[in-house]
Amino acid sequence: MSAEPIRPLPYAERFAAVAAGLPGQGLPWLAELRADSIARVTALGLPTPRLERWKYTNLNPLLTTDFVSGPGGGRSLGPAAPAGLLPAERTAHRLVFINGALRRDLSRIGALPAGVALAGFAEALTDDPDGLASLLTPTAGAGDDALVALNTAFMADGCVLRLGRGIALDEPIELLFIGAPNGAAVAFHPRNLIVAEPGSRATVVETHVGTGGGVYWSHPVGGVTIGDGAVLTHLKLLDDGLQAFHIAHTDVRVAARGRYDSFVLTTGGAVSRDEIAVVLDGEGAECRLTGAYLARGRQHVDNTTEIVHAKPRTVSREIYKGVLDDRARGVFQGRIVVAEDAQKSDGHQLNKTLLLSDRAEIDSKPQLEIYADDVKCSHGATAGELEEDALFYLRSRGIAESAARRLLIEAFLGDVLETVADAGAQAALARRVGTWLSGSDGGRAP
Repeated sequence: MSAEPIRPLPYAERFAAVAAGLPGQGLPWLAELRADSIARVTALGLPTPRLERWKYTNLNPLLTTDFVSGPGGGRSLGPAAPAGLLPAERTAHRLVFINGALRRDLSRIGALPAGVALAGFAEALTDDPDGLASLLTPTAGAGDDALVALNTAFMADGCVLRLGRGIALDEPIELLFIGAPNGAAVAFHPRNLIVAEPGSRATVVETHVGTGGGVYWSHPVGGVTIGDGAVLTHLKLLDDGLQAFHIAHTDVRVAARGRYDSFVLTTGGAVSRDEIAVVLDGEGAECRLTGAYLARGRQHVDNTTEIVHAKPRTVSREIYKGVLDDRARGVFQGRIVVAEDAQKSDGHQLNKTLLLSDRAEIDSKPQLEIYADDVKCSHGATAGELEEDALFYLRSRGIAESAARRLLIEAFLGDVLETVADAGAQAALARRVGTWLSGSDGGRAP
């Protein structure tokens, strides 16, 4: 059988024109990294549904949209700028990005303890280029992933967070990414790097929103390194504009006794894909991946995860729940791999979806690959409608049908929301769910 033809991505051809304006000029290692990355994009082309990882998500619209490389356009938002997930009084530390570019005039960083460094990616390229080079290497060499390579070629800004040994940061750090196309279909490629040294602890909240309508492509890539006994809680809200594309990839490596807790709520975007790849790389390492997705109209939402149990006595828990209405389509691909030497590993994975319309669709593919013989692993997936008996019971108690349906949906999502330990963040996520259930556009500008 002949090989599939490469699907060139026209946007990649813009690299030659923008390369000289990207940060880090004069750094030979970065110039080489960018050149190698764009060559990989050219060689691999855009992923197609013939690739198993992309079987259920078609990126053809990226071929036909004339994207302009950010951060141009949309830089003046005025008083109608979207808010982050957390209320202002909870955000002592917030970095605001417009079309991928850090806006210091809109950001706020409070007093940080000694040993914590928080900066923009472009700033770090100037202040500590050698330190940044060591952080980029693991994520940048993403093998056959053309989109991670594309981000590496075009990356211009983002966040760099370093938590020193033993430091517990009580206030959450919020990264607010605003897509503001301002008449042009803008593409931006943030690179977010987080290092939690042994024994440290922090919460990072990512909020992705859009303003002003229009088409844009938000394409963040993250690299997270969690040291021995460190704990990182990572909350994400994906509420991009309804004409936007959001394609995200996060690599996580967890050392012995470390823990990574992730929660992702997706409510926006025309096409969104959040991909998380975790390696539990030390004995006793743990991760918990939790998510909720709500889509209507013709939205397409894809959650793809991979958890590798590389060392003994590692633990993973994963549960994603979704609600799909109209002609919306959801995708869940969850892969757990237990390496040959990872004895006594414990992994559990579950995907559940409510279909509110007979035209909505979910493609669910939980997967286990186990190469050790002393493990405890399970996975499962279900899809169905609201229970008629429960709906009838509520209506028989005088509750209107719309209110009864809402109660059942909120109950369905309740257990995943309750996994968010921070009460304020949990309440904020629940409010976003309530906004979606009310049929609101989430506060986006018309």
